[in-house]
Amino acid sequence: MAHLPPKSSVCKTRWLLALLLAVGQLAACAPNPQNDGESPSAEYDPWEPMNRKAYGLNVAIDTISTRPIAKAYKKVMPPFARRSVSNVFDNLTTPRSALNNFLQGKPARGFNEIGRFLFNSTIGIGGLIDIATLGGMERYDEDFSQTFAVWRLPEGPYIMLPIFGPHSLLDAVFLPLNIYSNLLVHIDDTSLRDKLYGLRLVDARQRLLAAGKLLDDSQDPYITLRESYLQNREYKIYDGEPPLDEDFYEFFDDE
Repeated sequence: MAHLPPKSSVCKTRWLLALLLAVGQLAACAPNPQNDGESPSAEYDPWEPMNRKAYGLNVAIDTISTRPIAKAYKKVMPPFARRSVSNVFDNLTTPRSALNNFLQGKPARGFNEIGRFLFNSTIGIGGLIDIATLGGMERYDEDFSQTFAVWRLPEGPYIMLPIFGPHSLLDAVFLPLNIYSNLLVHIDDTSLRDKLYGLRLVDARQRLLAAGKLLDDSQDPYITLRESYLQNREYKIYDGEPPLDEDFYEFFDDE
């Protein structure tokens, strides 16, 4: 008699299929605003009023919760301990990174990521020690939204998500898939998983404390964050070699 898969596995499979169908529809319907004499940001940030409200909400939540907790965490935890925690959470995303390197046609980097995961998960004690980097294996972090950007799906407008922060529309659409492909999601012990989620949030926030000073010192933190995100996004998609800005050179050609 054939054994049926566990109900939870069936639900996860149906959820993933529904997500992929929704992704295709949303990406196909993504708006492609044109710049008709408006400010330069109107082309890639047409939802700026809504985005600024979401940004204000995020700042308020961060000010009373995650930021002070992250500061306390950084003050109490020694650097080597914080680095070990970061290493563990980075290691849990390495299989996703390996898969997306393969999907982007970069098999050498894909195998490199598999090697990193094996070394760090075993010799590195579950990722506490980044043995792979110490051994000269560079990290090539990739996710599904980057893959579909490489496959020429349009980025769509800039959007500020409550809690989750800045994204392109493409990046936001694939956020659930990126979350689902993190091994942290698949830890069966819900109590342990929830505690790790909390620790991961604090770890991620403390990594950004230095960048927060840049926002605090800027005249318009919203614009500073938006431009930083978009530049970093382009840098990741093109593996550090973004295409030349043709408009920049046309400006000099017209002189």
